[in-house]
Amino acid sequence: MSVETGFYGIAALLVLLILRVPVALAMISVSFGGIVSLLGTGPAVGILQNTPYDFAAKWTMSAVPMFLLMGFLAFHANLTSGLFTAAKVALKKIPGALAIASIFTCSGFAAVCGSSIATAASMGRIAIPEMVKAGYSPSIAAGAIAAGGTIGALIPPSIIMIIYGVFAETSITQVFMGGVTIGIMTAVAYSVVILIGSWLRPDLIPRQPIEEDTPPLSEALIATWPVLVLIVLVFGGLFSGLFSATEAGAVGAAGALLCAAAVKRLSWKVLRTSLLETLQTTASLLIIGIGAAMFTRFLGITGLSNFIAAQVSGADLSYYHLMLIVVLVYFLLGMVMEPFGAMLVTLPIFIPILNAEGISLVWFGVLVVKLLEIGMVTPPVGLNVFVIRNVASEHVTTMQVFKGVGPFLLSDLVVTAIVVIFPGLVLYLPSLL
Repeated sequence: MSVETGFYGIAALLVLLILRVPVALAMISVSFGGIVSLLGTGPAVGILQNTPYDFAAKWTMSAVPMFLLMGFLAFHANLTSGLFTAAKVALKKIPGALAIASIFTCSGFAAVCGSSIATAASMGRIAIPEMVKAGYSPSIAAGAIAAGGTIGALIPPSIIMIIYGVFAETSITQVFMGGVTIGIMTAVAYSVVILIGSWLRPDLIPRQPIEEDTPPLSEALIATWPVLVLIVLVFGGLFSGLFSATEAGAVGAAGALLCAAAVKRLSWKVLRTSLLETLQTTASLLIIGIGAAMFTRFLGITGLSNFIAAQVSGADLSYYHLMLIVVLVYFLLGMVMEPFGAMLVTLPIFIPILNAEGISLVWFGVLVVKLLEIGMVTPPVGLNVFVIRNVASEHVTTMQVFKGVGPFLLSDLVVTAIVVIFPGLVLYLPSLL
């Protein structure tokens, strides 16, 4: 009977999500109602009272507001302004130089941001008008930035990776290091797409090098010092073991504050806006996390997670069959749900299966984030696409952005296949820690 209640709970959750009920409210409502039916009102109220504190008071969760603050300070103080110029200078003789420079600038911005939406929005304002002016197809220009924005959640510090690490009870630092590998793989894959496009369709992606006057490379690199300092500070500390991923958030936020002050871009408006956006984003993430924690408790009480894990083990599915199921589930969810909700709804079901099959949770976390970020550029939801449409509305329509993303989605499928076939690629850096 308990297992049946678990199935009913999942069905009710899906119905609520289809009806566009907020993810957090849907998970809390289903969990509370299910626990009442199984244990009674008293235990259900007790779990509802205790879960918010049990989840939010975890030490590792303190990294979320700190990394968010670092990203918002870097964004509002415009600490990343020199990245695009430096990338253009370094790559100016390569076909499709502006688009490739945009991809690598997204990667650099990701190292101080942690959000794909913020990365796409920031780069969209800077790079799309310049690419269109240089003769790039508006669709390709917008598609490159929408896809490049997804790197924001792959290269640490990644907020979604922190949430995953908390729920999966695995090392956030190791997941971060795996994210470095897949983030670089993604940036290289996108660059290859642009290079191929410049040879096949020079009418869409100009082959000619950048002809505008650019500063010397050394001068351009000097302008990027605030970002380089933050990257060395956070990554250096993580790689050396000087501090944990949780402590890295506080160090990064303090570093961003000092860098903004050093370049004289720290004002009360910048500080106030950064703090308010950090509080708002943290609160929205926490309420989703609390809902997911309650849903996990509910499924644990029903025994559904263990039941499904036992059925999968009994079915004797091969590794590739299991991965095909996982990939399809996240592709489909990514098309209709935002990443945090899609991840937290499914983890209580998938983690027991992965443990039973002996699959690394560090590797799985990196794969899940990659799959969820693909959902950020696929219709009909595709949040990054709508962000780019808003910041570049004078250049492209929504359908043009989706069309421009197409070639990059193909490269995402290739990267995903490589990660599934060769998991050691992702696990190499974590193994060094």
